[in-house]
Amino acid sequence: MNDRLLKDCDRPIHELIKREARRQFRSLEMIASENYVSGPVMEALGSVLGNRDSEGYPAARYYGGQALMDELEREAIERAITLFRAEHANVQPHAGAIANLATYFALAEPGDTILGMDLSHGGHLTHGHPATHAAKVFRFVRYRMRDYDTGTIDYDQMRRLALEVRPRIVLAGFSSYPRALDYAAMREIADEVGAYAVADVAQTAGLIAGGVLENPLDRGFDVVTTTTHNTLRGPRGGLILCCRKGLGRRIDKSVFPGLQSGPMMQAIAAKAVAFEEASRPAFRDYARRVVANAEVLAEALTQQGAELITKGTDNHLILIDAIASWGVSGQALQERLERAGVTVNKNPVPDDDRGPMDPSGLRLGTPAVTTRGMGPDEMQAIARIIGEVARTEDQQRLGEMSEEVAALAGRFRVPGLKESESEIAA
Repeated sequence: MNDRLLKDCDRPIHELIKREARRQFRSLEMIASENYVSGPVMEALGSVLGNRDSEGYPAARYYGGQALMDELEREAIERAITLFRAEHANVQPHAGAIANLATYFALAEPGDTILGMDLSHGGHLTHGHPATHAAKVFRFVRYRMRDYDTGTIDYDQMRRLALEVRPRIVLAGFSSYPRALDYAAMREIADEVGAYAVADVAQTAGLIAGGVLENPLDRGFDVVTTTTHNTLRGPRGGLILCCRKGLGRRIDKSVFPGLQSGPMMQAIAAKAVAFEEASRPAFRDYARRVVANAEVLAEALTQQGAELITKGTDNHLILIDAIASWGVSGQALQERLERAGVTVNKNPVPDDDRGPMDPSGLRLGTPAVTTRGMGPDEMQAIARIIGEVARTEDQQRLGEMSEEVAALAGRFRVPGLKESESEIAA
């Protein structure tokens, strides 16, 4: 058994981790779905809990020696219930995709219809993209935006579709939609056709926990799914919340044994830590600043010539039509920005006529830079950087800008990393 430090026994992996840590120090993380976890969350993730196989649920495990694991999982469940004002929580899903699949199979039968958001209008792969396994089992019908200026979903079209196809599930949620959802309208539509109302809040769970966006459970949604990273600042993983305990039993069976076996107890511990952190007043301030930074960044990008889908944002993310803005594709602009030290992701715009690997758009967000402590002044600076990068293909200039970005990023610490950049580089 090798108990030496990683740097002493596996140099290649140690070096890759060091290089990634240095990259995080020196770059601006602007991917809307990424964030930094705290030291305590990271500590839980790397704990001895990873040694345990705890297949089953508290008081109903398949292996012995689970008393402490039962206590741990119950604590995580209670914290999730309290944070989101739910009646039931399942903290075991390994990912948001698993949480969505488990919910579909718990509430619907193969061949049933699910009404979800069109991918190019802001939806997510797990909301019925033809390439996913879920689309082979369920029939997905897609609703869309009314127009690209206001960005509002066409709730009239959504209601007409629901009355026509009679879905088993009305699904709210998105991956690249910059506006708030009208959960009351969606709940009414679901009630009118006798469907379950389900919300995937993977993008906005932290903003909901922080009180700056509406909680769909407060509008009577039956089930809410989410990731636990992103704006919630927890470990990568999934969570399912219910407003009725009767549904909770069906959800639990769908997660285990339906889709996965042993839970990752180290991840459940890290989720519990993140839920406690999100219950603090400081987190509410963080959530407020995430949205405020996004609003400043959106306005500053507009001044740089950016054409924003929906002309702004209500949440943490911004979607730019890069082709319309600067005549450069989302893929090309993503690559230029990476060369300059700014990490973003290419993304389709509504009804994009370009392929998914080289779409017209670019998605970016403010959760990670806000976690590092950046504010309105830095948002103005980031917008200027993006505008300049969009207007140049000069590799030398992009390299020079990477040093400028590193200087800006270097003024703000990376949470969860005990070492300084110089210590990591050594």
